[in-house]
Amino acid sequence: EYVLLMARGAAIAYPKDASAMLMMMDLHPGDTVLESGSGSGALSLYLSRAVGSKGRVVSYEIREDHHNLAKKNYRQWRASWEIGHMEEWPDNVDFILKDITAAAEDMRSVTFDAIVLDMLNPQAALPVVYPSLKHGGVCAVYLANITQVIALLDRIRTRKLPFLCERIIDVTHRNWLVLPVPYIARPSYWQDAHSAFLTKLRKFQPPLS
Repeated sequence: EYVLLMARGAAIAYPKDASAMLMMMDLHPGDTVLESGSGSGALSLYLSRAVGSKGRVVSYEIREDHHNLAKKNYRQWRASWEIGHMEEWPDNVDFILKDITAAAEDMRSVTFDAIVLDMLNPQAALPVVYPSLKHGGVCAVYLANITQVIALLDRIRTRKLPFLCERIIDVTHRNWLVLPVPYIARPSYWQDAHSAFLTKLRKFQPPLS
């Protein structure tokens, strides 16, 4: 519930979409994940929980206001978590204020188990980040419009990037209202409808020429 109530700058990845992206990436405790587009920090929190205290999330953001808000929301969540729990929430997210397309040098020293891109033009980031993604690793991309998905796949094709598009989905939940008196059972007026297109890209080993 915290991600729905916390302060926002950028629009957040809603829980239904974040959960689907986590399943796409099949994250485990101890994994190292790259996130581009910290936004308000909602997805960063989900990634933080998934990789656990032995894992790491490296989160890039190009806008300073979003970067600062994501750090603030993450810090406040960790503080509030400690109120009702004996153990601390892991301090496992590195927030970096930098354009991911200018981070090629940063990428050379690390291997990522998965990558998640939530940015306007993710195709611009792929040539920079893909060398650091392990073979067989998943890059999950969050996009608002289907035209962005088309542009992404077209860039992969024209640049011959080593990615296979496995799935493109959008997640909708149909909420129901059920009351025993006076025996109401119908779809709720409030629905969790379409919010984004989620694209699952898997890195493959190009054949030797």
